[in-house]
Amino acid sequence: MADKRDYYEVLGLQKGASDDEIKKAFRKMAMKYHPDRNPGDKEAEEKFKEVNEAYGILSDPDKKNKYDRFGHAGVDPNAGFGGFGGGGAGFDDIFDIFGNMFGGGFGGGGFGGGNARRRNAPMKGRDLQKAITITFEEAAFGTKKEISVTKYVKCSTCNGDGTKPGTEKKTCPNCGGSGQVHTVQRTPFGQFQSTGPCPECGGKGTIIETPCDDCGGTGKVRKTIKINVDIPAGVDNDSVIPIRGQGEPGENGGPNGDFYVVISVKPHKLFKRDRDDLYLDIPITFGQAALGDEITVPTLDGKVSYKVPAGTQPNTVFRLRGKGMPNVRTGRNGDLYVKVTLEVPTKLSSKQKKAVEAMEDALDEKCYQKKSGFTERVKELFK
Repeated sequence: MADKRDYYEVLGLQKGASDDEIKKAFRKMAMKYHPDRNPGDKEAEEKFKEVNEAYGILSDPDKKNKYDRFGHAGVDPNAGFGGFGGGGAGFDDIFDIFGNMFGGGFGGGGFGGGNARRRNAPMKGRDLQKAITITFEEAAFGTKKEISVTKYVKCSTCNGDGTKPGTEKKTCPNCGGSGQVHTVQRTPFGQFQSTGPCPECGGKGTIIETPCDDCGGTGKVRKTIKINVDIPAGVDNDSVIPIRGQGEPGENGGPNGDFYVVISVKPHKLFKRDRDDLYLDIPITFGQAALGDEITVPTLDGKVSYKVPAGTQPNTVFRLRGKGMPNVRTGRNGDLYVKVTLEVPTKLSSKQKKAVEAMEDALDEKCYQKKSGFTERVKELFK
């Protein structure tokens, strides 16, 4: 754990960041380091893994709470809290801790021993993520999507064991199954023993003499599979839907990683969205604004009628309660705000121009409160 960076630092956040801040930071960093955008870049691949690992912890309330309290030790399945027994840290763990501090184990007559348990411990598989685009209507009402993903899956031939069916793994003769080898160095300060992974078995403690023909002994094969995703109503841009256990297979019997679906929503032709509220501009004529009229207002679930009062001024905003987007957590809908804009007619015929002029002659300044008020203020200014 000593070589792990702080998860908040990995996502460019301060401790205590909100769920929305964590989601947005994850999307930004995951897109930046995604292997598809950085083909052949090993450093970007490692960064991508680091970002997914950080999000896997900070997006889970329980894991986030443990991490905030205890750091990496709080979310390490091999770290214990609660003494030398009952699932807590035992003496082997204590030796491992000192071994990590001094580059080896702590025991065996000096700084030695081993931390094979840690190297052979179950490890969670790699998390994956994929961005998809949905329509505005799909975001409003929810939808189901089938996503194709090419990833490593457990080899069905050997059931992830790596050995050819009918054969078994052998205990490594070099390390005796511990996964570790010890070396002794004599120095003027005394004898020091260091521990490292066995070069023969790579620290696993076992050797595959007859590997599986399909996976070559890795226990995993690359395959394109389809994942069904339920997208809830109310999702917005940068919403992240976690699908637990649909990442890549774990190591040493560890659990599968998780799969994260990052949502992008297409803009609507009429509506503008701000969180759960929608905004809509509707043009009306001078006659409708002056005399009042019943207009048709489109909403997400159909058309509704609305009575525009007589004397409505340009850019007046009306609110239709509950006609906005549903909240993804509560299910309650936001509101729809309708702004009426006055459209001035163009390309008038001679007859139409005369009609407008006649109307203007028939109306005196008292009909225009704002205009008459402005005229009075101008007179006062130049007295």
